[in-house]
Amino acid sequence: MSISIIGAGNVGMALGSALTRRGESVVFGVPDPGKYRDAVSALGDRARVTTTAQAIDASDVVILAVPYAALPVIAQSVSDWQGKILVDATNPLAPGLNGLLVGTTTSGAEELAKLAKGARVVKAFNTTGAENMADSHYPDGVPMMPVCGDDADARQRVMALATLIGFDAVDLGPLMAARYLEPFAMTWIHLALKQGYGRQFAFGLLRRG
Repeated sequence: MSISIIGAGNVGMALGSALTRRGESVVFGVPDPGKYRDAVSALGDRARVTTTAQAIDASDVVILAVPYAALPVIAQSVSDWQGKILVDATNPLAPGLNGLLVGTTTSGAEELAKLAKGARVVKAFNTTGAENMADSHYPDGVPMMPVCGDDADARQRVMALATLIGFDAVDLGPLMAARYLEPFAMTWIHLALKQGYGRQFAFGLLRRG
């Protein structure tokens, strides 16, 4: 599948690095491609950078790795997403990491789906830090990556990407489950940044039998 990543910050570059190392080609979309050309070139021949609009046009899977506040503009920049898979890797963080801006009866992903007409929105890559997306290996187990979305085919394709980069992909079903995933992301953030765990840990799913 063709993959575009909108944003070239910590999360975007971590995902791009992990995907290109495993043979996928990635197009980064940013407002100022020249600013990121050297960083993207360092990922090798399978990565290139262009404008946000060009990156959206280039692929059938588009991963949003941008601040939550940027989502409405990006979603509404396309009048019809024509069935593209739009992966929401963001969290609606309040200033100072003091909780979430939306929740309980909706989620950032569901609000995105209302704005991105014709897109198949999937929530994934939001529940752990960029370090784990760049390198998911742990000696005592496999980190989990929960994935949800209303379109089963889109959900499975994103789960395949999570599996490809070393995660235990967990199917959480419909997009409304993002109401649970976004607060779950705060658990990782709280432990990493407020409780002193640092960023070198991940959550796993234990199965009996």
